[in-house]
Amino acid sequence: MPANLSSFLYLVSAVSFIMALRGLSSAATSRLGNLYGIFGMTIAILTTLLAPNISRHGIIVAGILIGGGIGAIIARKIRMTALPQLVAGFHSLVGLAAVLVAGAALNAPDAYGIGAIGSLKASSLMEMGLGSAIGAITFTGSLVAFGKLQGLLSGKPLAFSGQHLLNATLGGAVAFLLVVFLLTESHFIFWLLTFVAFALGLLLILPIGGADMPVVISMLNSYSGWAAAGIGFTLSNHLLIITGALVGASGAILSYIMCKGMNRSIFNVILGGFGTDPATAATQANTALERPVKVSSAEDAAFILSNAQSVIIIPGYGMAVAQAQHALREMGDQLKKKGVKIRYAIHPVAGRMPGHMNVLLAEANVPYEEVQELDEINNDFSTADVAFVIGANDITNPAAKTDAASPIYGMPILDVEKAKTVLFIKRSLASGYAGVDNDLFYRDHTFMVLGDAKKVCEDIVKGL
Repeated sequence: MPANLSSFLYLVSAVSFIMALRGLSSAATSRLGNLYGIFGMTIAILTTLLAPNISRHGIIVAGILIGGGIGAIIARKIRMTALPQLVAGFHSLVGLAAVLVAGAALNAPDAYGIGAIGSLKASSLMEMGLGSAIGAITFTGSLVAFGKLQGLLSGKPLAFSGQHLLNATLGGAVAFLLVVFLLTESHFIFWLLTFVAFALGLLLILPIGGADMPVVISMLNSYSGWAAAGIGFTLSNHLLIITGALVGASGAILSYIMCKGMNRSIFNVILGGFGTDPATAATQANTALERPVKVSSAEDAAFILSNAQSVIIIPGYGMAVAQAQHALREMGDQLKKKGVKIRYAIHPVAGRMPGHMNVLLAEANVPYEEVQELDEINNDFSTADVAFVIGANDITNPAAKTDAASPIYGMPILDVEKAKTVLFIKRSLASGYAGVDNDLFYRDHTFMVLGDAKKVCEDIVKGL
C-alpha cells in the first residue's frame, strides 16, 4: 500500500476515534459513537495488515481471530454489573501489551526500523523505557482494581505505615533506572525498571478504598492510553500515537472531573492512597444491629409513592446486581400515570465505574430528560416528597459531611436526607462498598424495604 494512502486511511481512522469519543459523551448518541469506533478500528487493522513492512499475515490473522473470538464471547456473556472489572481487566492487557512490545523492540530493534542493538538513539530508548514503565504500572494496578471489584480482594483501603515513603522510593527508583537505561542500553536495567514499575503499580492501588475505585478505573484508563502512545513512537505508528493520546487525555480529564465531584485531589489519585490518612482509614464498625430502624414492606412503599407528587429515584450498584432497571422503569411509568413527577438522580461515582447507572437506565429506555446529575438535582431534594434509594449506599451517606474520620469524608453526596420521606431498598442493613455504616438508615423519616431490588420493585408495581 502506498505511504500516502496509508497515511490518509490512518487519518480517517483517527477522526473516527475522535467522533467515537464525542458520541460516547452522551447516552443519546452512545450507539453511534460505538459504530464510529468499530469503523475506525476496522480501517486501522486493515491498513496495518496491508503495510509493506508487515509479514507473516497468517499468524497475525490467527491472533485477531482468537482474540476477537474471546472478546465476542465475553461481550455476549458479561453482565452489566461486571462491566467495571471487565474494563479494569482490559486495561491490564493494554499495559502488558505495551511492556511486551517495548521488550520486543529492545531485543530486535532492526525489525522495527529503529536501529541496531548497542547503537539505539536516546529518543528510542526513552520511548521504550517510559512505555514499559507506564504499561507495567497499568498492568499490575489494573489487576488490583479487578480484584477489588470482583471481590477477590477486600474493598477496604489496605494501608500501612510508611506506604507513601515506599511509593516515593519506588518512583524515584523508576526515574533513576530510566536514566541508567538511557546511558547504557542495558537489557538487565530495562527489565529491572519494568519489574520495579510492576511493584509500584500494586502499591499505588492497594491503599485505595472501594468508594474511590471509579476514579481509579478512569485514571488507569488514562495510563493505558499514555503507554500506547509511547509505544506508538517506538513503532513510528502515527495512529497509535493519536489513539493513545486520545485515550490518555480523555481518561485524565474524566478523572479530574470525577475528583472535583468527589472533592479529591488529582495528584493524590496519581500517587495512590487518596482520601483519609492511613491512620484513620480503618473502616468503622457496623452498628446496624444496635440501632433502631424502621422496616417497611413493598405494599407500604407503594402506598407512600402513590400519594406523592414528586419522587426522586437514586439508583446504585444494588440495582445493577439485581438487574432491577426494567422493573424500576415500569414502576416509574405507573407513578407517572398517577400524575407523580419522576426524576432520577445520578451521582458521579454511582455504581463502580463512570456512567454505570446511565447505561443501565438507558438500557431500560428511561427517558434521558428524566436523568439528572448531582449538581443539577441536589437542591431539589428539599422539595421532594419521596427519595427512592435503590441499592445505593455510600453516595447517600451523611457521614461524608459530618464525620471527619470517615473514609468518604469530603465526598459530595446526594442530599437524600432532605426529602420528606426516604424509601431505602437494600438486601440488608450492611455497610456500603467503603465499609461505612449509613446513618441515613436510622433517621425518623427513613423506611427500609429489605430484599432483592428487582423483586421489591415488581411488588411495588403490583401494589400500584
